[in-house]
Amino acid sequence: MSVSYVLVEHGNPANPTAPKKFYAQAKASGELSFRQLSKEIAEGSTTVSDTDVLAVLNDLTKILRRHLANGEIVRFGDFGTFQVALKSDGAETADKFHHSLIKASKVTFRVGIDLREMLATLQYEKMK
Repeated sequence: MSVSYVLVEHGNPANPTAPKKFYAQAKASGELSFRQLSKEIAEGSTTVSDTDVLAVLNDLTKILRRHLANGEIVRFGDFGTFQVALKSDGAETADKFHHSLIKASKVTFRVGIDLREMLATLQYEKMK
């Protein structure tokens, strides 16, 4: 198995006159739906059905959402960590900062040991 990639030409935003270079960009070979994921997990177990797994994954999504909304870091063991990150405009002093300067938020995911090990052994194949 390998990760497919294509080449994309980009200029240097810091130096617009510099020659453009080609960079690898990963291309998905498909996707796995939530329902397909639950069926695959259930196939690896003799004690739970895909309906049971789907119910647990749905609850997991709700709990993840609630704890992230409370500003907590959610650790998934060796899988990785979820956390909310913010983007804001700056203020001249801490006293002048107001929450209206926060412009965006997103959920960040930091890989754990399991995914780091997978990334270290990836093979790559250029798409035709």
